[in-house]
Amino acid sequence: MMTAPDGVFVNTHLTIPWSEVQYRFVRSSGPGGQHVNKSSTQVELLFDVTHSPSLSDWQRGRILLKLKNLIDADGVLQLSAQSERSQLRNREAVTERFQGLLAAALRVPKKRRPTQPTMASKEKRLEGKKRRSRVKQLRRGRE
Repeated sequence: MMTAPDGVFVNTHLTIPWSEVQYRFVRSSGPGGQHVNKSSTQVELLFDVTHSPSLSDWQRGRILLKLKNLIDADGVLQLSAQSERSQLRNREAVTERFQGLLAAALRVPKKRRPTQPTMASKEKRLEGKKRRSRVKQLRRGRE
């Protein structure tokens, strides 16, 4: 997990300050006996994408588009983790997931440039067509 003392490091252009990230602690669901019934180990991370001063308009739009299934109507990104028994480990896990999702959303894929087939591949294709043609011609002669 890449965290800086001042916030969550997303990429070289963006670090989200800790003041903009909220954590909520809830009781985990599922089996676990007495431990699960008395400790709030599930961690919910909340990040207000629409009102964040750290994001540029381009970054905000890209995050809202790419992570729209994780953002509620108010523009708040909500993530949760409950796989670990420890609140601290769940907090680290959800922060790591948050960092990874933001980094992936802001990554711009490289533009594909169409290439021409090579001379060798053209010749190979034509040779295959000629071979197939010869096979069919030989079959015609038998009838």
